[in-house]
Amino acid sequence: MIRWKKLLALIGAVITATAAIIAFTALPASAAALQQITNFGPNPSNIKMYLYVPNAAPAHPAIVVGVHWCHGTGPDFYAGTQFASLADRYGFIVIYPSASSSDGCWDVHSQAALTHNGGSDPTGIVSMVSYVEQHYGGDPSRVYVTGHSSGGMMTNVLLGSYPDVFKAGASFAGVPFGCFAGAAAWNTECASGTVTKTAQQWGDLVRAAYPGYTGSRPRVQLWHGTEDATLNVHNFDEAIKQWTNVLGVSQTPTSTEANTPQPTWTRTRYGSQVEAIREQGQPHNLQILADQAVHFFGLDGTATPLPGATALVNPVSGRCLDIAGGPAAPSGSAAQLWDCNA
Repeated sequence: MIRWKKLLALIGAVITATAAIIAFTALPASAAALQQITNFGPNPSNIKMYLYVPNAAPAHPAIVVGVHWCHGTGPDFYAGTQFASLADRYGFIVIYPSASSSDGCWDVHSQAALTHNGGSDPTGIVSMVSYVEQHYGGDPSRVYVTGHSSGGMMTNVLLGSYPDVFKAGASFAGVPFGCFAGAAAWNTECASGTVTKTAQQWGDLVRAAYPGYTGSRPRVQLWHGTEDATLNVHNFDEAIKQWTNVLGVSQTPTSTEANTPQPTWTRTRYGSQVEAIREQGQPHNLQILADQAVHFFGLDGTATPLPGATALVNPVSGRCLDIAGGPAAPSGSAAQLWDCNA
């Protein structure tokens, strides 16, 4: 009887220990926390930096800058979008800057903001990127920017003024680079959709931001709601004209997908460099599909190849075998590792 009692006690102990192990291993890993960073480098307009570093970040993670809307903050963009949860999944770092202006809007109008190394808010944001590269091993070849409204405008400003820093951007409900240029922070003509330029004129505004720059230009994803009463959807069409000109692709779409990525919406692509999503029926506060932006950046480990093409993806870096110069490159062009971009 004593032996049986000891055996039953031993079995009970094993069961209890096993259950404890199962319970322990079933607990989900706690998410990382948003942190504020100070003294991150040159910051002429005294903007604030908030940083999200996932627990499972690799040695050389990609960097995404998420720029908030007017009257918002970096923590607002962190809480109001899915970029942090996607960072947990895919291992990139997210920078959430906060504007210092009294209305919480970004400087997208001054000559300083619209000039490479000119100062103002863009200089502070670029300092944040440099800080993450230096202190967290961020990969300078995989830096991206996204934002909504004023943040969407700042996305286009950063892509235009700092093509050497950013590899791609996703602008939600923004306006073309330079559309708000002027002495006042608010440009009624641009906002109401009465500013129209040729593609060449829009492209020249971008090229003038960094005279003499001959390097590669970032790819651009544009989103806009057709019922936007704050920044008229006309700006969406003008931005398409601008970025197709800057990137040297035709204004005629290479593909058009109805009811994509949501019913009634339309996605048009212009080569692999420009992607535009018209959100039918959506107001200014449109849906921010963070996963679609992350996919466009190539940070989800997937890519949509061109018809008849095969993507060769490096399983370590998540980057693709690419031909310098893109699909139109002449025979003999160099092969390289590049962000997967179809």
